[in-house]
Amino acid sequence: MRPFALGFLLLNGLLPLEWASASEASAIVPPEAKLELLYTRTAPISGGLTEGAAVAPDGSIYFSEIPVGQDKGMIMRFDPKSKSTTVFAPDSHKSNGLMFDADGSLIACEGSDGGGRQVSRWNLKTSTRTALADRYQGKRFNAPNDLCIDLKGRIYFSDPRYLGTEPRELEHRAVYRIDKDGTVVEVTHDVEKPNGIALSPDQKTLYVADHNNGTDRIDPSAPPPKKGAMKVYAFPLGADGLVAGPRKTLVDFGDEEGSDGMTVDTDGNLYLASRRPARPGVLVLDAAGKELAHIPTGPAQRGVREPVGMPSNCDFGLGAESNVLYITVDKSLYRIRLNARGFHIPWADSVAAGKASGN
Repeated sequence: MRPFALGFLLLNGLLPLEWASASEASAIVPPEAKLELLYTRTAPISGGLTEGAAVAPDGSIYFSEIPVGQDKGMIMRFDPKSKSTTVFAPDSHKSNGLMFDADGSLIACEGSDGGGRQVSRWNLKTSTRTALADRYQGKRFNAPNDLCIDLKGRIYFSDPRYLGTEPRELEHRAVYRIDKDGTVVEVTHDVEKPNGIALSPDQKTLYVADHNNGTDRIDPSAPPPKKGAMKVYAFPLGADGLVAGPRKTLVDFGDEEGSDGMTVDTDGNLYLASRRPARPGVLVLDAAGKELAHIPTGPAQRGVREPVGMPSNCDFGLGAESNVLYITVDKSLYRIRLNARGFHIPWADSVAAGKASGN
């Protein structure tokens, strides 16, 4: 199938899962499941992609619109009941990964290329933004990318650099944690270019996507860096929430593009937004790295200069939609109903249950 034909199917919400093998239409993915198109960008901003799907306490889905260059990014809100999408923040400060904390505030990773280069908190009622952290040991972050929050309310986030000519101050592209008192701790820099990040339901494993595509743009006059690791690691965590042993490689994409964002279900399975041109889609693995399912978002596109159907992130809904996976793909938002249920920090399910009962 040509990219143009795929684009037509995607834009019209008609993409079935016929590319999946019988084994992939597993207990997780119903055989009749289809991707449903919910939103496609219409704003006059250039380049980039949609990113950072995150479910709010009321079940709505927030996601980032990330442009390239001088255009301002936006944070969007999709309402599952009305199927309408509105602008929450007309200037996201180039937000990327998003997630809600126990207070119902939106936590955002703000990138570079004219962005905030910090982790911030948005108050939904007032639409006001405050900085949580923008430095480690006095040096500005590279470009906070994705995040997850543990049961103690501590924020883990990745800090690579893909775009922007801002001077780079930190030696490493690392994973950090913001503690409840605001202290920033380095969790690991045993990764070339950390991107997607998630915690296992038992809080004993930190998953990190190493997506080293070689782009850096720190010194435009220098030769571009060579591509590196395209892997997903599992780091064991100790009681203090810090790395307590050697990492394990769950999947190695070789010399193809690897995983971007990710999420987990209640069984501890990992859902990876895989940008591998030969097989783009959401790759579902168990905790040992065994493939359980694959949700295609595009056809094989080896050698295509600008492939389409490339997913960037995913998150499960809440309440009646706890088995609905939302996926950002190219410049659009999709969803698909699965047999699995997403894992969220406990406040999320309790809040959703309260809203469903009218409390």
